[in-house]
Amino acid sequence: MAGVAESDDEEAFSLLFMCGVDEPDAQDVRLGMDTHCLVTPDQGTAYGCVREVRLDGDVLRVTLDPSSLDALGLTDPVVEALLRAPAADVARMREVLPRILAYGRSAARPRVLRL
Repeated sequence: MAGVAESDDEEAFSLLFMCGVDEPDAQDVRLGMDTHCLVTPDQGTAYGCVREVRLDGDVLRVTLDPSSLDALGLTDPVVEALLRAPAADVARMREVLPRILAYGRSAARPRVLRL
């Protein structure tokens, strides 16, 4: 799991990127849960919805599949987050996020640019 949040406040906007620990099984495939998962603050959840992700300096830009917006409770398919975190935390995001997004079926893997 990797995430970004505006603040520690429970009401703040956040994005959580997740994937399974084990390889997807037949049930995961049947349910469409055989890929990465994105969760928003109100527990909006979508699988395989990230189309492109880029981390330039301290700006994380995530482009989503427009068909996932209702499930996520969002209106814009592009989300940008300014990462105001220690360098070690940003480095960890650069390491972990590509692994999460590469989980599962290859057809759902996003373009990862400059992480």
